[in-house]
Amino acid sequence: MKLASHALTADAVFYRNQFDLREAFERDVARFPGLSLSAPAVTADMSKCLWDRSVVTQLMELARARELETRRAAMFDGQAINESEGRPVLHASLRAAVVGDAASRGKTSDLAGSVLDMLELAQTIRRNPAIQDVVHIGIGGSSLGPELVCQALADFKSTAIRVHFVSNIDAHQLDAVLRALRPASTVFVVASKSFSTLETLRNAQSALRWFARQAPELATQEHFVAITAKPERAQAMGFGAVLGMPEGIGGRFSLWSSIGLPIAIAIGPDHFKALLQGGCAMDQHFLGEPLEKNLPVWLGLLDVWNSTYLQFASRCVVPYHHGLRRLPAFLQQLDMESNGKRVKRDGAPVDGRTGQCVWGEVGSDSQHAFFQWLHQGTQITPVEFVVVRHPCHQLMGHHQALLANAVAQAQALMLGQSSRKVNGLNGHQDFPGNRPSCFLVLEKLTPYNLGAFLALQEHRVFVAGTVWGVNSFDQWGVELGKVLATDIDRRLSSGDGDGLDPSTAGLVALLQAT
Repeated sequence: MKLASHALTADAVFYRNQFDLREAFERDVARFPGLSLSAPAVTADMSKCLWDRSVVTQLMELARARELETRRAAMFDGQAINESEGRPVLHASLRAAVVGDAASRGKTSDLAGSVLDMLELAQTIRRNPAIQDVVHIGIGGSSLGPELVCQALADFKSTAIRVHFVSNIDAHQLDAVLRALRPASTVFVVASKSFSTLETLRNAQSALRWFARQAPELATQEHFVAITAKPERAQAMGFGAVLGMPEGIGGRFSLWSSIGLPIAIAIGPDHFKALLQGGCAMDQHFLGEPLEKNLPVWLGLLDVWNSTYLQFASRCVVPYHHGLRRLPAFLQQLDMESNGKRVKRDGAPVDGRTGQCVWGEVGSDSQHAFFQWLHQGTQITPVEFVVVRHPCHQLMGHHQALLANAVAQAQALMLGQSSRKVNGLNGHQDFPGNRPSCFLVLEKLTPYNLGAFLALQEHRVFVAGTVWGVNSFDQWGVELGKVLATDIDRRLSSGDGDGLDPSTAGLVALLQAT
């Protein structure tokens, strides 16, 4: 069965060119409840998307034809579904190993050790009155997840320790952090699954040199912690404290693992376990509910529908909560690194488009930036609104106004507005409307609810990748640039342009180190 099945392809032409959301709601008074779904901690309104139940039914059939249920079971059973690397995919099993039921812990107890060691170390650091700052050095999945969670759960922070994140090889970031630190009161956490990531190792080496210069009398090993699946590499670099992580935990799925050390330091082990419990609840929903009542399945199939069939090139994510300001960047990596693939798991070319560009910014700031383009631009981009019903602050009037902005923007995208005259000119206040959006609602931003929400996003990516036939758990596309950067780094020192294409040789000459 080809991905571009006849029925779905024919429907896609209609839904992209002729389907009108306003008319759809007039025809079907039950459209909102019929295209809304709840899961642990999250409710999704998908009634403003360019589909209806007939499309959903066909997408469910496509998911079954692509053996989603079989592949889902294989993931939870620990089979090596990451075929190109010959590894299992263990982030859900890891959650169960730490906080799941006794049967789950019995099957996966070996996974829990590194997390329990991490939680113990987090408590040791939290209880040390001399420690005032923790600097987490990582990049990509070793940084985005922990940074997002620490920001999102700032109201649950239970220590005076300040947690800083350094990811960019641009030393302006590291330098700005170091200037505010005292070596004796600082712990550095260096997180890299492979312990070979250029940006992370360069930043770690600079931090080690800074520490040795600033406090030669202090024992470096007492202030540096490594988190890696390659402990021998960290030990060879001089790290004494090394936390392990399983090979089957991908970087962008790793915040639940020992990579989450800065989270556990900030919010404490109990709240960290609540984060895992929320993830487990979503795991059980994803594993146990039939496809027709399964929210990760619906969202994953919506991504397939929007990308492959309706051919929308991107998805705009707008969280209406300051704590979720890094969510678009987190989802950008989770989705685009997972499903930005052009070959199937067997190496054959994919059928049609896979993946979408994921981008966005926090609301309501983004309304004053790119919403002009969303409402009146010539390209249609589905918008995903994320709101939290109950705030953690007590400031009057703010949260209701924030929620009103989110609901109103979704309404305006759908309804539009007929043309009015502005200074005698027609069209300047014309909003075409019929622009799709999805609306995700969390009750409150707690560790449990956030865990469920992030696990929902992980499984959604897996669903879409399965239907597209790609391996969502490797990322070979990031490797070529890394390899070439090593060669260019050498050439920038020597000025050697031999064998380079003319453009690259010209840039090397222009930027050559003096």
